[in-house]
Amino acid sequence: MKLVMAVIKPFKLDEVRQALTDIGLEGMTVTEVKGYGRQKGHTEIYRGAEYAVNFLPKIKIEVVVAKGQADKAVEAIAGAAKTGQIGDGKIFVTSVEQTMRIRTGETNADAL
Repeated sequence: MKLVMAVIKPFKLDEVRQALTDIGLEGMTVTEVKGYGRQKGHTEIYRGAEYAVNFLPKIKIEVVVAKGQADKAVEAIAGAAKTGQIGDGKIFVTSVEQTMRIRTGETNADAL
């Protein structure tokens, strides 16, 4: 099993969710996060005062998939999240040793 974790722009969440649903993935975890990379933040004006925003709002999506579905999930996320602008995000894939569905006690592939 693989954990596919993606950090994307917030307004792309619905498109990414739909793309993952279209390839047959049923569940995901979504977290509102803040961060920066090459985008480096920006300045904003609030009540006439300019201030720096160093950490930008992002969305982190986590999906555990069967080993054979990881590439499809990465392609779906990348295709749906891409705007072509700096700050589109990143996708990370790591191995998952064990999974358990708490309600039923099912483990590994059965728990997905």
